[in-house]
Amino acid sequence: MSKEGVDKGRRRFLTAATSVVGAVGAGFVAAPFVISMEPSARAQAAGAPVEADISKLEPGLMITIAWRGKPVWIVRRTKQNLDDLPSNDPRLTDPKSDNTAQQPAWAKNEFRSQEEHKEILVLVGICTHLGCSPTFRPELAPADLGADWKGGFLCPCHGSRFDLAGRVLNGSPAPKNLEVPPYKFLSDTRIIVGVDKGAA
Repeated sequence: MSKEGVDKGRRRFLTAATSVVGAVGAGFVAAPFVISMEPSARAQAAGAPVEADISKLEPGLMITIAWRGKPVWIVRRTKQNLDDLPSNDPRLTDPKSDNTAQQPAWAKNEFRSQEEHKEILVLVGICTHLGCSPTFRPELAPADLGADWKGGFLCPCHGSRFDLAGRVLNGSPAPKNLEVPPYKFLSDTRIIVGVDKGAA
């Protein structure tokens, strides 16, 4: 083999090896910059918006996500749930949410949701009494809640009851309706919590 041929082979090998090492090194250098652009766990806990996929959420069911260190419930209400809501009004402390500051202005309606997606309920899952997390009780007229129960939330700590719009029932220790956080739909199957509907 000629000396000239050996030099070309070595040259190709060294060029390829240098390219590979350079690419790997560039990846290691770039990775921290890419990662730094994503919100940290601390930023998310402090209130960075959180996205939720609701494509598999069936009517009558609920999922829970975390936002600002709090549970946020997303419930897909059935048509029956929506039809039953007005009949709860006489039993509610604040049926029109007049005394509930912890909600976006667009949520001041009987469904406490966005009109175009009224079957989707989004609530902060913390009781307005002493901060316990109520349990989801979607069943109709269970023995322990009575014949007029049309589904909702029951706080296990002190017995506060809320309907399927997060409105507090008369006689509950909780003074206010459950909080509706700011949120908006990114599509029919994705929601972002922490960004108001009107935000760009």
